[in-house]
Amino acid sequence: MDVSGHKCPIPVLRLRRLLDKIKDGATVKLTATDPMTLIDIPNFCREAGHEVENIVEADDYILYLIKKC
Repeated sequence: MDVSGHKCPIPVLRLRRLLDKIKDGATVKLTATDPMTLIDIPNFCREAGHEVENIVEADDYILYLIKKC
């Protein structure tokens, strides 16, 4: 899922909507550009019971690998 160019809370809201549609154990790749997602995405996942498996910070984007639990 690409949420580049969107500011929080839009990335979290779109991630939540996608996670609601997929099966437990499935993995989502999320690409974002808003640095606030470094706080918001892990917090959302922790509170919702999902697992952030990896975060890669590049110069112009942030890539998340999230497992639905």
